[in-house]
Amino acid sequence: MEQIRTKGRMEKGKKVLLLLFIISIIGMLVFMHMDGHTYYVQAHPTKRAPPPIKPPSKNKSKIPEASYSITPIKDSNHFMVSAFIDHRLDGVIRVISIVNRSSLQPLYCSYCSTEQVCKTVDTDVQIHSDHFSYTYGASDVICKGEHMQNATHVLITTDKEGSVDHKMEYLPIKNKVVNETFKFNFTICISNLFGDYNNVLQFAQTMEMYKLLGVQHVVVYKTSCGPDLEKLLKHYETEGILEIISWPIDQFLNPARGWNIKRHKGDIQYFGQLITLNECIYRNMYQSKYILLNDIDEIIMPYKHTNLPSLMEDLQPAHPNIGVFLIENHIFPKTQFEESGKFKRAEWKNIPGINIMKHIYREPPQKKNYNPTKMISTQEKCSKPQYIPR
Repeated sequence: MEQIRTKGRMEKGKKVLLLLFIISIIGMLVFMHMDGHTYYVQAHPTKRAPPPIKPPSKNKSKIPEASYSITPIKDSNHFMVSAFIDHRLDGVIRVISIVNRSSLQPLYCSYCSTEQVCKTVDTDVQIHSDHFSYTYGASDVICKGEHMQNATHVLITTDKEGSVDHKMEYLPIKNKVVNETFKFNFTICISNLFGDYNNVLQFAQTMEMYKLLGVQHVVVYKTSCGPDLEKLLKHYETEGILEIISWPIDQFLNPARGWNIKRHKGDIQYFGQLITLNECIYRNMYQSKYILLNDIDEIIMPYKHTNLPSLMEDLQPAHPNIGVFLIENHIFPKTQFEESGKFKRAEWKNIPGINIMKHIYREPPQKKNYNPTKMISTQEKCSKPQYIPR
């Protein structure tokens, strides 16, 4: 049974009267926690039809560039996802990858400059611990070498004598420059749309609410979705607030639809959810001051501030050494309704999805039970996060 998860109550009005009503009735507290939190994954390869061919990229360097967000590593059961310069580690190249834990082998890093001058070095393969016992999981492949700041493309290879292979696709290297200012103040990463998910009404209400809460950028990783939601995604993409990342993981693996391997069979946990969330953090590291990792059926709402940026502007100076803030999750079940029925609007009758405005009652907190948390990461330099009890 689908459940509605929302947070908090926002003070003071905004422009849209209807959404002001939402804020006034959704009454719950958001409990802020500070603690270390990391998102990771894992799974195993199944032969599948390759994705449709994309038009060639406009790559002036003539180095063959990856067309998709998932690229097989030749002569292995592993995959490359994206590559970033990690300035925190003296400018090494970090390649977000999907690794088959049952068929590990030596991997090498071939990195090239615009002039196609390439070097091959050993790698440090760091497999993430949260793989939920699935064969495949998230991994960071760390490439350490000289003059990496001049590199434009990288290839993870099994060939120790690696050279430019024009039959292989290289990853463009991102985050080459540390930006002093951010394009966005607040970004939300939503992972893994898949199947025929078509909850149009809830998605629209959530996006409009986040606009009021000061969010300028939402990133969605999409494998597939229903036809109505597809149209809505294109609308928000055209509007400029939504970035859609294609995630065709079902073309390469048999992804599970959950995290419990006994109940959810497959190669990798929840369509590679933890890989996409890690990727989203690095993708937006120098784009956004704050990054919230969230699910599509959740809203994070402050109750003492009018928007999320103002909340963080108070929290961050008060806890300057905290890099991750955790928000406790609470459930608003879809079986409980607002009594008056004033949000049962006729114009929404034929729109598929859940009307979150009708569900205003939160389940009582279970203090003895663990409540899952969502993570807000700040891009300020910080030490290990600490836990602060509510």
